[in-house]
Amino acid sequence: MTDKYEWLEDVTGDAALEWVRTRNERTVDEFTANDEFRTLESDIRSILDTDARIPYPRKRGDHLYNFWKDASHPRGLWRRTTMEEYRKDSPVWDVILDLDALAEAEGENWVWKSAQVLRPSFDRALISLSRGGADASVIREYSLTSRSFVAPEDGGFVVPEAKTDIDWIDADTVFVGTDLGPGSLTDSGYPRRAHRWHRGTPLAEAPVVYEGEQTDVAVSASHDATPGYERSLVQRATDFFNAVTSILNDDGSTTVLDVPTDASVSLHENWLIVRLTTAWTVDGTEYAAGSLLAAKIDEFLAGARDLVVVFAPDARTSLHQYAWTENHLLMVLLEDVRSSVHVVTLGDTVTSERLQGLPDAVDVTIIGTDPEFGGDEYFLDASGHLTPSTLLVGTVGTAPEVLKSAPAFFDTTGLAVEQYFATSLDGTRVPYFVVRNPATQDRPTAAGPTLLYGYGGFEVSLTPSYSGVVGAAWLARGGTYVVANIRGGGEYGPSWHTEVLKSGRHKVHEDFAAVASDLVERGITTPDQLGAQGGSNGGLLMGIMLTKYPESFGAIVCQVPLLDMKRYHRLLAGASWMAEYGDPDDPDEWAFISEYSPYQNVSPPGNSIGVYPPILITTSTRDDRVHPGHARKMDALLEEYGYDVSYYENIEGGHGGAADNAQAAFKSALAYTFLWRTLGGGTR
Repeated sequence: MTDKYEWLEDVTGDAALEWVRTRNERTVDEFTANDEFRTLESDIRSILDTDARIPYPRKRGDHLYNFWKDASHPRGLWRRTTMEEYRKDSPVWDVILDLDALAEAEGENWVWKSAQVLRPSFDRALISLSRGGADASVIREYSLTSRSFVAPEDGGFVVPEAKTDIDWIDADTVFVGTDLGPGSLTDSGYPRRAHRWHRGTPLAEAPVVYEGEQTDVAVSASHDATPGYERSLVQRATDFFNAVTSILNDDGSTTVLDVPTDASVSLHENWLIVRLTTAWTVDGTEYAAGSLLAAKIDEFLAGARDLVVVFAPDARTSLHQYAWTENHLLMVLLEDVRSSVHVVTLGDTVTSERLQGLPDAVDVTIIGTDPEFGGDEYFLDASGHLTPSTLLVGTVGTAPEVLKSAPAFFDTTGLAVEQYFATSLDGTRVPYFVVRNPATQDRPTAAGPTLLYGYGGFEVSLTPSYSGVVGAAWLARGGTYVVANIRGGGEYGPSWHTEVLKSGRHKVHEDFAAVASDLVERGITTPDQLGAQGGSNGGLLMGIMLTKYPESFGAIVCQVPLLDMKRYHRLLAGASWMAEYGDPDDPDEWAFISEYSPYQNVSPPGNSIGVYPPILITTSTRDDRVHPGHARKMDALLEEYGYDVSYYENIEGGHGGAADNAQAAFKSALAYTFLWRTLGGGTR
């Protein structure tokens, strides 16, 4: 079939960008040229810029590092301080790099991506900078001593813009995978080869230490600098969920770690840790999907299979997160999407104790540990839908203490958090959280505008968390906010995700639709007052809700979405997601993809499905992960058929849709203004 809107896939083509500007102007005129929008945008910007936010740290040696944006520094400051100073209400920060000053001096639209600091000297860093927020970035070596970049002519490690993988080996050597011309990248656009690059030598001549296939997702190499346990690992990701991990030996050979390719693998000192995605039978013993196993690495490589069960899941409890300190393993468990933290000690026996002294009724996540050089210290964040974040610090063996607390950004008086369970089409119980003022439930029009958020993919769990933006822009105005823990996520372990891969994808959509129906049946909202929002994979979900379940919603916000599932694998990083969705070029797999692909399932008015609700589609020109052509083509087709569709494309912003707080505030204010007006909260 001929796609007459395929010309909109030309990301920076003059005709395509002119179309974008025309559509943007129409949306901006309709929703932003009023005091209501300007006030909301200002309120959101003040939340994003406030100095009262917690400056989350990452410990490296004797310092705590932080990247910080505010009104005066929209691009951000990379800075550090000591723990003693950090404990103060107003710590003094040592600014290492001012990204605003750098961007101005170099005439570049730099967006911060990351920094890898050399251990254990902590005097050099590999800084990743993106133009406009894209995934592709420039790598530049930076001296923390001279506070300057190390030029290539002085032996500095500099890698041109690409989707690069890089890691320190020692002060003069790195592992690197990047775009070095034909054959150096996979079909997904990521490195196919890992090189060992020595300082002062041409990158193009760096010897290859490991190589994958053209059809792989990516190849990477990393170095473990733990004193006494130094080693290098290489990994070949054959698809998004499967990878072969090997130890890179001194002679250049590799030793494959004989574990399931869909398992997560890590090494810490003399321990091998394996988190199973599917069941694994070893020497007659079956270990359940979602289990966390441990083995002595030397014994394992020698052929022994004495596996220790660190965690075993049950029907309600899953492993959400784990991280090493120097001598212990921290685990965050979810029981019906409610978290607890446990400290595991591995030795001749395994002990696990629940960490005490944490706040009640909040979600807790591990913010950071430093197993190589930081002892048994850890940082945790605790927050809930109505509870601002608290940063806690502790050392295994002592109770955690509050280090920083975030302020409240909206009035929670009368608001409550409730958890309900919907029943999906196949009988599965699907949990969801409702944040609202229960006193409004007896009103004739239920709780007013209600927003249902979902994602449903890649084993991403949506756990309770505080959002000042959601609170100020939605809850404080009288709206009800709902988060659906549908399948595709990891809330109940890996099987919550794996059962909906490829041909099982319809269960994701059925789960979300079931939550929408349950909200109406409970009298929490009505279809006309129910809005839905999702981005990326969640944007695909929104496209499906529009074309398959239009009668269930009064408005939809579809952000940085996949929508054309016939061509998604040919656009940017799309090929890397075929393990999630399937291969459209395979007739058997296209048979089930075609049933839900939003772009191919748009029906003209008068169809048997029903009238489509108003929809706002947003994306970013600089998104080099999910192609903006998805959003552009869907908007054009919906507009052709006369549907109520609004469109906005940020010329910058990457996959997150915004390059700085100003753009993020505008994007959020636009979405909430559209939803509030459309769902009856204001005049449209």
